[in-house]
Amino acid sequence: MIKQNIVFIENKAGSLQKVTGLLAEAGIDIYGFACFDAPEFALFRMVTNQADEAEKILTENGYMNRVTEVIAVDLKDEVGGLNTVLQVLGNCNVNLDYIYTSYHRGNSLPIMILQTDDVFVTENVLSNNGFRVLNSLEG
Repeated sequence: MIKQNIVFIENKAGSLQKVTGLLAEAGIDIYGFACFDAPEFALFRMVTNQADEAEKILTENGYMNRVTEVIAVDLKDEVGGLNTVLQVLGNCNVNLDYIYTSYHRGNSLPIMILQTDDVFVTENVLSNNGFRVLNSLEG
C-alpha cells in the first residue's frame, strides 16, 4: 500500500497554492492528486514522495490533515483499461470509496489510486486477478 495525505483547505482563492507552495519549499514531490470542493472547505488528497514529512509540515502550518493508506494499481493504457479494473472489483463486491489517477514517472503509463473499506481484501482481489499493485510511485 501507499501513503496518502488528506488536507482540508479553505475554499478561497490561493488556498491550494499555499499548501503546494509549502510542500515545494520542502522538496516534497506530489505524484498524484485529487481535489474536491465543498462550500467552505476543499478536500485535497495527494500521494507524495514523503507523506509523513508532508503531514508534519502541514500540521506545523495550521492545516488539518492526516495520512491514510491507499492502493495504487497499474492501468492498461487502452480503451476499456479502467473499465476492466472496475469490472473485476464490482464482480468481487468491492465497494470503492473514491479513485483518482496518476502515472509512472519513467514510462508515463497510468496508475489508478483507490480507497475501499478493506484495502487488504481489495489488494488481494486485484493481485489474484492479474493486476500489478504498486508499493511506490517513485521511479
